[in-house]
Amino acid sequence: MIYREIQPNEYGLLKDFLYEAIFIPEGVTPPDRSIIEQPELSLYYDGFGSGPADYCIVADDSGKVVGAVWTRIMNDYGHVDDETPSFAISVYKEYRGRGIGTELMRRMLDLLKSRGYKKASLAVQKANYAVRMYKAVGFQTVDENDEEFIMVCVL
Repeated sequence: MIYREIQPNEYGLLKDFLYEAIFIPEGVTPPDRSIIEQPELSLYYDGFGSGPADYCIVADDSGKVVGAVWTRIMNDYGHVDDETPSFAISVYKEYRGRGIGTELMRRMLDLLKSRGYKKASLAVQKANYAVRMYKAVGFQTVDENDEEFIMVCVL
């Protein structure tokens, strides 16, 4: 597995990974793919590469991108302030459970720290198995509602 920064001609992959990142609880029918066109979700990819904290690292398995982690400063569910990048991450189902997500997270945290950011944030549904991974790489819950945790990692 090779971990590298995304190339501009690959930005379109973020739409696929955003859809894959939607947590679907057991027994729930997945939403239609068009859900990612909703304004509250399109902000994760629309105009990517134009913002100061627009970074993306991908996991490349023999030329196939199988996972991605990306950050932006955006008014998303995990927004804590205008200086803190928010995370999005997704690994294709058949590649999950191999440590790829953890490695992507660690590499992105290192990148953000090297660029002078002090912290990073994310929102995650409480039932999502990824909560354990986020805690393992240094995220802590700073707020919550009925369904989600807002987590921050101090870099």
